[in-house]
Amino acid sequence: MIQSETLELLEWHRLCQHLATFAATKLGATAARHLKIPDSQTQSEQLLEQTKEVYQLESRLTTGLSFEGIQDIGDSLERAERSGVLSGDELLAIATTLAGARSLRRVIDNQEDLPILTELVADLRTYPELEQEIHRCIDERGQVTDRASQKLGEIRTDLRRLRTQITQKLQNILQAKSGAVQEQLITQRSDRFVIPVKAPQKDAIPGIVHDTSTSGATLYVEPNSVVPLGNQLRQIIRREQAEEEAIRRILTEQIAAVKPDLERLLAIATTLDMATARSRYSYWLGANPPRFIQRQDSETITLRNLRHPLLVWQQQHEQGQPVVPVDLLINPLIRVVTITGPNTGGKTVTLKTLGLAALMAKVGLFVPAREPVEIPWFDKVLADIGDEQSLQQSLSTFSGHIRRISRILEALGTGGAEEQGSRGAGEQGSRGAEGELPTSNSALVLLDEVGAGTDPVEGSALAIALLQYLANHAQLTIATTHFGELKALKYEDERFENASVEFDESTLSPTYRLLWGIPGRSNALTIALRLGLKPEVVEQAKTQVGEATDEVNQVIAGLEAQRRRQETKAAEAQVLLQQTERLYKEVSAKAASLEERESSLRASQEIAVQQAIAQAKGEIAQVIRRLQKGTPTAQEAQQATNALNQIGQLYQPATPAKPKAGFMPKVGDRIRVPKLGQIADVIAAPNEDGELSVRFGLMKMTVKLQDVESLDGQKPEPVVKAKPAPAPATPPPQSVPEIRTSQNTIDLRGKRVADAEYILDKAISEATGPVWIIHGYGTGKLRQGVHTFLQQHPRVNNYEAAEQADGGTGVTIAHIK
Repeated sequence: MIQSETLELLEWHRLCQHLATFAATKLGATAARHLKIPDSQTQSEQLLEQTKEVYQLESRLTTGLSFEGIQDIGDSLERAERSGVLSGDELLAIATTLAGARSLRRVIDNQEDLPILTELVADLRTYPELEQEIHRCIDERGQVTDRASQKLGEIRTDLRRLRTQITQKLQNILQAKSGAVQEQLITQRSDRFVIPVKAPQKDAIPGIVHDTSTSGATLYVEPNSVVPLGNQLRQIIRREQAEEEAIRRILTEQIAAVKPDLERLLAIATTLDMATARSRYSYWLGANPPRFIQRQDSETITLRNLRHPLLVWQQQHEQGQPVVPVDLLINPLIRVVTITGPNTGGKTVTLKTLGLAALMAKVGLFVPAREPVEIPWFDKVLADIGDEQSLQQSLSTFSGHIRRISRILEALGTGGAEEQGSRGAGEQGSRGAEGELPTSNSALVLLDEVGAGTDPVEGSALAIALLQYLANHAQLTIATTHFGELKALKYEDERFENASVEFDESTLSPTYRLLWGIPGRSNALTIALRLGLKPEVVEQAKTQVGEATDEVNQVIAGLEAQRRRQETKAAEAQVLLQQTERLYKEVSAKAASLEERESSLRASQEIAVQQAIAQAKGEIAQVIRRLQKGTPTAQEAQQATNALNQIGQLYQPATPAKPKAGFMPKVGDRIRVPKLGQIADVIAAPNEDGELSVRFGLMKMTVKLQDVESLDGQKPEPVVKAKPAPAPATPPPQSVPEIRTSQNTIDLRGKRVADAEYILDKAISEATGPVWIIHGYGTGKLRQGVHTFLQQHPRVNNYEAAEQADGGTGVTIAHIK
């Protein structure tokens, strides 16, 4: 019972209503409104994994996951199992649901890294043959089609023929008795074809009157000549209806035979819709996935910038106030947190926000907080929030709170009051220091205004006893209070922590911010003075409160001021960090731009080099063509060689300049001798052995060149002994360029391969340089034969196609060894 009360106090049903708006199907919306809270952490983790995978999947898809065609067919499946006959619309809904489920499975199967969803749809059976049969027999209007059976097709053919006969006869009567007819119209009454006849002239067209107009001036008459055809038409219609029902019955029986699989399909589709609704709602909230922690493993509850989801909805849809987030960082030793501060300061909202966050994590929803979101899996969330005064039960506020707290203690399933009372405060404190729970209960307890509604002294004592009890029997308790005595529990038991809601004295209004480690202080006297209460009354009240209380308030005020200064410095540090990150991005962007520019310059240089090479090749080709115009002489060859050397010097990259010589001491230079720690004057330059004479003070000495350095730290160049000049080498003969002439050119065009091989063999055996072989294009057989011969000839080193200016692939150059 207390579980349902807690859900009501936290307004869990409102959150479920909000979640339902993100569902795509009627089944999903219904399931969201009646959201079941899992009983184990494993179930919650599985739901969270489903939400994460759908979130990941929809981020990849352009239109999101589609549930088009999936409908609530549960009632239809039940009726089919009970031998009922489904209507055409119900059969069509089943067919579209099968198609929609198949489309869902196809989308999931086509994606990677979705193990949970893939496993979920792995055993999904969509029965395409049943879907096709339904579409064959039922059209998009839910009507049975003519092609459903041969018998139905014949019946409808007879129906069309008979309707045509009836219409033709009535048309003839309208024309023959136009004076007695109200208007030239054929209509139907009770499935009978009739014509409108003027009431005074009803005898002109004898027949059966099936209806009368409101005024009575028109009678709708079925002429006697058409009555037999009408009777026959009704019989055929009954046959048609019987055949349609037989067809729908066959389809219904096929559906009933696979009902378990279709129910499984419906459950899987609903599960996917729920996961999609959770994902979309989480995305809308700007929430992040939680991680369940184990506090016994010294893990801290981390909920930064936690926002109340209902207040977020109110802000977005109902023009509510901006939501002020809270930070909840609770270390593993803490079992009880007492929140103090003025009314309307946000204490109750903090309780509800934490309670909803715990429940959202349990049902697989993301939590509206900044990453990382780390929270325990609470097996129970129990709350006593709000005023429980009941006039009907004659219960006061205090009585209502006690009744609910009693139910909370019963739900915890812990030891009785006698066992708790037998333990002394010292024993409790020692157990708290160990940070261990006497039971395995992992409940979250939320208490609003604990101990309020009765005598302050007794209420305070009761609140202290209750919180000490919960410290031993619940994993975490958050309690709000106005009792100052509860603030001191932190200093007696390390399992307790203080927090307070901030109050701005300048505006006499709360800031809704939660301050940790600082208890709230009384602001009543300050507020009273600011609101105009006489100062002497306020001063008298201060004397009643006592100096000790005033000193405590002053200490708390000092702590709050210190906290604000720290937060200001932290904010400034955050601004500096953001500026540093921005500058880093700018520098990185400039570095990337410089690299890109360097690459562009390098590419343009390569292009320039390629152009220079192409130009040099063109000039070389001109030299070769000049030589080919006639019989080359030695003088012409030498001129061509000189021209080629000039081209090489023109396009060859400049030799890089030699680096400047290093430091070399000269007579009169001042140098440093590091080994001696002295500065000396050079009196003799270095000799061939790398020794020089120096003087410092009255002393002269010879030092090695490598043992000195210049005053600015440069090391001298080592002295290289001169080697005897080698004998002048004979210059190598200049290589003669490969030039095409009439002597080294063979024209084989028009020759057969056998004749060409003989001519080639003779030319190659006499050649001393490359041979140009003209074989032309033709069918390519001559070129293929020439290449085969060249591959096998022992004197041919390699061969290649000539330049385009020399004939291209129609000419082959053979290089001789």
